[in-house]
Amino acid sequence: MFVIVGYVIVCATVFGGYALAGGHLGALWQPLEVLMIFGGAFGAFVVGNDTKALKATMKALPTLFKGSKFNKSLYMDLLALLFEILSKIRKEGMMSIEKDVDDPESSALFSKYPNILHDHHLVEFITDYLRLMVSGNMDAFQVENLMDNEIETHHMEGHVPVHCIARLGDGLPAFGIVAAVMGVVHTMENVALPPAELGILIAHALVGTFLGILLAYGFIGPLSGLLEQKLEESSKMFQTVKVTLLASLNGYAPAIAVEFGRKVLYSTERPGFSELEDHVKQAKSAK
Repeated sequence: MFVIVGYVIVCATVFGGYALAGGHLGALWQPLEVLMIFGGAFGAFVVGNDTKALKATMKALPTLFKGSKFNKSLYMDLLALLFEILSKIRKEGMMSIEKDVDDPESSALFSKYPNILHDHHLVEFITDYLRLMVSGNMDAFQVENLMDNEIETHHMEGHVPVHCIARLGDGLPAFGIVAAVMGVVHTMENVALPPAELGILIAHALVGTFLGILLAYGFIGPLSGLLEQKLEESSKMFQTVKVTLLASLNGYAPAIAVEFGRKVLYSTERPGFSELEDHVKQAKSAK
């Protein structure tokens, strides 16, 4: 939603300022310039990325036009789920969660938190490390190192579309110059035309430079920054799980372990201590 709003602001201010200065908007409509810029940039994008990167970028693009799902409610559900799991382990033993870990879709614990259950990667991350905990006495330092490596891998994979879009945006001004140079070449071919007509051809050529810069910094470039922000938000979920489970492995009670996880969250989404406590109590009483 905000992406569309931002695009509207860019167009309104740039084209509106041009029109207020007495410019004719029709002169900026140059389909062939657009074809050269977009065609060249897209071709370079295909050449510069492998199939995995192309697929990852195409998959990431629709998420840019959706609001963030990583809000306070989701984080509270995550912490409440972890609290219930750790409480069950503390009361009934490590083997009591074996069925929950093996089949989270059928688990009474996971089913109470559908927003968490719908995130396949997060559920897999939680259950994988709970399975390691069930399998025997785990060294907290080794588990932490393994978690760090997995989170780093997740982060590196998430950065692929960020880099792809950033490089695409960086190349657009250059292709705008290419389109402008082609326009100048076309103008030189018709140097015998009257000055008024030559002026029109030169104006058409300069539109290429204008469009390349506008598209790069007003439309494509900001998308890479937004994707990076979304990636950081998704990584925060994994970091919360990591800190909470490690606190439990180090012998802390479930309530304290969840408090460790709460402190990892960004201040804008972090629930208060009492707020989280009330949410956990409501979740435990729910059937």
